[in-house]
Amino acid sequence: MPAYKRAMTPRIEIYTTPTCPYCIAAKRLLTQKGADFEEISVAWDPLGRRRMSERANGRSTVPQIFVDDRHIGGCDDLYALEREGELDALIAGGAAA
Repeated sequence: MPAYKRAMTPRIEIYTTPTCPYCIAAKRLLTQKGADFEEISVAWDPLGRRRMSERANGRSTVPQIFVDDRHIGGCDDLYALEREGELDALIAGGAAA
């Protein structure tokens, strides 16, 4: 990907555990959308999970998804953005309404 395109795409982070079906579904949707994302496993990382929870306003379940440091929420929240037609713009670098 050219550097100018990388600079325009948002940073997507998803906190996961390996066996979480909601994590798998969220990653699948992002992958189908062609979105690059950083997966952060908190399965055996209590400090990482605590950091995730702090960023996610106290939420401690996985997945927790962030786009350019904006907390999107979990899998259901990601799919809600898709149903509302807002996910494409968000992962392309625009803001969801």
